[in-house]
Amino acid sequence: MPQRDWTSADIPPQAGRVALVTGASSGIGYETALALAGAGARVLLAVRDPAKGARVAAAIVRIHPGADLTVREIDTARLASVRACAEALRDDGETIDLLVLNAGIAAVPTREESVDGFERQLATNYLGHFALTGLLLPALGLSPETRIVAVASLAHRSGTIRFDDPHWREGYGPQKAYRQTKLAMLMFALEMERRLRRAGRPERALAAHPGLALTDVFRRGDRAGTIQRMAGRVLFSLVGQPAARGALPTLYAATAPEARGGGYYGPDGLWEARGAPKPARILPHASDETDAARLWAMSEAMTGMRFEL
Repeated sequence: MPQRDWTSADIPPQAGRVALVTGASSGIGYETALALAGAGARVLLAVRDPAKGARVAAAIVRIHPGADLTVREIDTARLASVRACAEALRDDGETIDLLVLNAGIAAVPTREESVDGFERQLATNYLGHFALTGLLLPALGLSPETRIVAVASLAHRSGTIRFDDPHWREGYGPQKAYRQTKLAMLMFALEMERRLRRAGRPERALAAHPGLALTDVFRRGDRAGTIQRMAGRVLFSLVGQPAARGALPTLYAATAPEARGGGYYGPDGLWEARGAPKPARILPHASDETDAARLWAMSEAMTGMRFEL
């Protein structure tokens, strides 16, 4: 059980370890990358916009002079981009010790499709990360300290996997589509851990959620309306927490010696909205192994990714 006051200062030394963080240019991803760099890790900032990634890298170096950072281009909504990023990492001989699957968007007002024909939130938040994990399996360090951390959400609690129409071609709802992706991320982490154990591999898969953290995840470029953005910020400022605090469960899952494979971590406060990291509540439908296997098979079919376990 983590201490109530666990903070980024409690991260064990990460010197000699390589962390890849998707969506590292803002919000939870930025705060995760910042803390890991401060702890001595070499951090790969996996971002959609390399120019923004370079600015973020410069900002981190100003806080942590000597930080070892590399910007890697990836758009998790595009399978070709995911493959290109993974291939470049493998070609460079990178060994990944921490794979933080964080990039995401939320509540896209009207239904959009990715270039691969997927509902955009599902593509960005889940399917791209599913494919990236499979592609990077050969590059993961073969150690119990190697961790795959999927960033889920409180939204998983009211989410469902719409197996008959996962791309919401009928009855699209911004929040419903978002909740599906975050449930999928949690189910993926739990199923990934089960498959790693069955295969006798040493790596660990975990999940975390930030509670109610004030980030840019809901902005979707300039498409979210002004009233929506303002209302969200007021709500989150009242009951939520800053992104730096919201990143703590992810950092705990990624680095704390006591964090366990198959664990799910979130804030310890009321409704898990804010606070220090602790084991989070997993609703029964997220632990359903039959649905998890079905989701895995569906994800393989959509992405063309077969995991070499």
